[in-house]
Amino acid sequence: MGEQKDKILESADYIKSFFPKNFKPETALILDGDINLPSKIKYNNVIDLAELSYNFSKPVEAGNYFIMTAKCGKQDLLIYKNRLHYYDGFSMQDIGHIIYALKFCGVKKILSLDEVGHLNPRFETGDFTLVYDHINLMGDNPLIGPNDGDIGVRFPDMSDAYSSKLLNRSSKVLIDNKIKVNESVYIGLIGPASETDAEARFYREIGADVVGYSLVPENIAAVHSGMRFAGIGLITRNLVADVMMEDKRNDDEMEKDRKKALKKSNEFLNDVLEEIINKL
Repeated sequence: MGEQKDKILESADYIKSFFPKNFKPETALILDGDINLPSKIKYNNVIDLAELSYNFSKPVEAGNYFIMTAKCGKQDLLIYKNRLHYYDGFSMQDIGHIIYALKFCGVKKILSLDEVGHLNPRFETGDFTLVYDHINLMGDNPLIGPNDGDIGVRFPDMSDAYSSKLLNRSSKVLIDNKIKVNESVYIGLIGPASETDAEARFYREIGADVVGYSLVPENIAAVHSGMRFAGIGLITRNLVADVMMEDKRNDDEMEKDRKKALKKSNEFLNDVLEEIINKL
């Protein structure tokens, strides 16, 4: 067993020490702190990532990043709240480490929620979208460096990176609830600067529907370690190129509209999120 796996198991064992009796999570939910979850999801214990012995590439401030044990219906659930971001100075390996720790806590499926901007003129802010593929323009990924064969193969197959099985199950929930199904290709960027008009036009021309800064490294690490992965984007910004050029709002107005769209898409998603989780 390699050094990388030793560190992963150490983190996983620490997280598992907080598990309630008979707690066996097969699903993990990832989200940022400004995304709210349905009240029917019940929390148990909270694990501060600052308490892990793992040596992150920068200090993890206490009280900012958590893994929580929870219940969604009859299902045991791990919730990773306030994810690590590459643009905050964490390394791709830091991001991958948490995903791998979830794997060795027993997780088999990940549902990751991310705030996104839309490039597709058929989408609207305040909606949400099911991600079915991605384009990685982050210039890095968590697999760079030595590969531990106990975690995954050197070149994992990414042909079904966003599990078609999980996507179809999520789509069925939306259809059954008479909710419009937006499916999208997600383009992963470093951030945190917003996109220029020329960049937005280019991203759309190469096949992307939405832009985000979080899902890609999480997805790559999950696929590498054999977990199935689903992604949902909460659409808060309009990045359609020509519309961007005509936008005369100032920064304060744009931020106010972003928060309003996030609240709307979050509430919209929460109407069906519990059902999606229980049917993944």
